[in-house]
Amino acid sequence: MLSKQEAQRYSRHLILKGFGAVAQNKLKAARVLVVGAGGLGSPVIAYLAAAGVGHISIVDDDRVELSNLQRQIIHGHTDIGQAKALSGAQFATGINNEINIEPIVSRLGEENAPKILGGHGVIIDGTDRFSTRAMIAEQSARTKSILVSGAVSMFDGQVSVFAPHLVDECGKANPGFSCLYPQTPDDSDLPACEANGILGVTTGIIGTLMAMEAIKVITGIGTPLIGRLLLYDGRNARFTELKYTRKN
Repeated sequence: MLSKQEAQRYSRHLILKGFGAVAQNKLKAARVLVVGAGGLGSPVIAYLAAAGVGHISIVDDDRVELSNLQRQIIHGHTDIGQAKALSGAQFATGINNEINIEPIVSRLGEENAPKILGGHGVIIDGTDRFSTRAMIAEQSARTKSILVSGAVSMFDGQVSVFAPHLVDECGKANPGFSCLYPQTPDDSDLPACEANGILGVTTGIIGTLMAMEAIKVITGIGTPLIGRLLLYDGRNARFTELKYTRKN
């Protein structure tokens, strides 16, 4: 149940046709893990906190640098040198002090992933290395968590949702990460933003789309991007959708 103060805070959700108190209570009961409090994680953390997701864990072992502030909007000048997980948690609490924020200052790897991912119904991957994204996808599948995955490069970005442990309306198993990416490229073949650059607002657009997908998954409202890859071309203001299916 929502308190009187929560009812006031989320009043625009409560009067939203097709959303209402049922969806808001689902958000309140949800446990979400955000991997990476950087360019993509920043809008995800901000909007999920504002939306009233009851528990948000933030895992990141990096520290805030001046060059981050061009796109990582949950951090400020006074946060430089601080752990991003802690800075992000402080920001989220400043938006909404009625939810639980758990900062985890650690690098997510195969050894600690089962423990960290466990207990979270939704995992949101805001990392920037393909090998890490593949590992998170594998671990999410093992813990039967729904994964919202996004990526950006220069002016462009993409978003998809993976739930291989669930079936579609026809009873067929949903595709997983390896169905979309059957081959794992070497990280050195995919230069990070330090090499190619990134327009800050691009991370905001993709990160906000990721937050939207998480809310849809939690509330059951709308059709998530499962089996669909949404591509964004920032320079030409175009969205393209690619469909993919289960390979095995």
